[in-house]
Order: sequence, then structure tokens, then C-alpha cells
Amino acid sequence: MKQIFKICAVLTSICAICAFLLALTHNAAIGKIEENQKKAIQESINKLAPKTTRQEKIKVNNTLLWKLYKDNALIGYAAIASGQGYGGEIEIMTVTGPKLEKIKGIEIIKSNETPGLGSKISQKPFKAQFENLDVTTPITYSKTEPKKPGQIQTITGATISSKSVVEILNKKIKALRVNIQ
Repeated sequence: MKQIFKICAVLTSICAICAFLLALTHNAAIGKIEENQKKAIQESINKLAPKTTRQEKIKVNNTLLWKLYKDNALIGYAAIASGQGYGGEIEIMTVTGPKLEKIKGIEIIKSNETPGLGSKISQKPFKAQFENLDVTTPITYSKTEPKKPGQIQTITGATISSKSVVEILNKKIKALRVNIQ
């Protein structure tokens, strides 16, 4: 019986030390993590809207977005859209035109989708479908070649991930319309 208590005490001590070290590591790294997230957001905006000369970060009805300007002319909006994918949360940076009629493009900021299948949402062939995509009506998807404006082709074997991206973007664009216009 004494042996069991001894083993439990040793294991409890080891767990407490590990938990303390994990908390210490997390606190030491949190600043770098936040800095890297800000850097990823800024790189995405620069990639999707390279002609931007000035950005104005604003919050409208709990929606964080960036107004993008070339000189003093509004050229569009950048916003982070997030939602549930097949493997977890997906975060997407999207840039739209000033009238919210077209998406200039998307960048996947965060994704835990299945490697080799769902992770293809981060690759150029999938993301290229969203360049200058008409969003005057909700984006739709097809398992075959898109035949309508505002439609993209899903990734074979990763239909849920593809649909999730479409649903996340449709929800964000709808919210932007409400908050901006």
C-alpha cells in the first residue's frame, strides 16, 4: 500500500513540474506567437493587395477589417474570415474590392486540414479560383468544372474542406455588406 502512495506522489510531482514548465514556455513564447500572427496577416494583405499604399485598421460591430488605399483612393477591404473545417478551425484572409462585388483573392492563414487532401486549400490551384471571383451573389461550388459566375470547383477527396472555405467566405462577405454599406 505504501508503494502505491509513493508511486502516486512521484507521478504527481512529475506532472506538476511538467505543467509548470509548459506554462513557463507558453508565457515565454506568447509574444513571439502574436508577432508571427500579425506578420502573417500583414504578408497576406501585401500579397493580395500589392498596390496598397496605406491601410486603416478598423472595428465595426465586432468585425475587424482593414480599409485599403492607394494614395487617398479606397481600393478595397481586407478581413479575416474563420470557421470550422473538416480538421478544425480555418482562418482565411480575404481582400475584396471597394464595392464588395469581387474577391481579389484569399490566403489561408490557419488550417488543420488533413495533410495531402484538405491541406490543398492552401495551395495555389485552389486559391487561384477565388482571384477576381464575382461575389454579387453567394459563392457556390461544384465537383466538376465551374459553369456559373461565382462558382469554384471543390478539391477531389476534400469536399468538406472546400465547402467550408466557401461557407466561411459567404458568411464573412454577408457580414461585411451589413457592416460597411
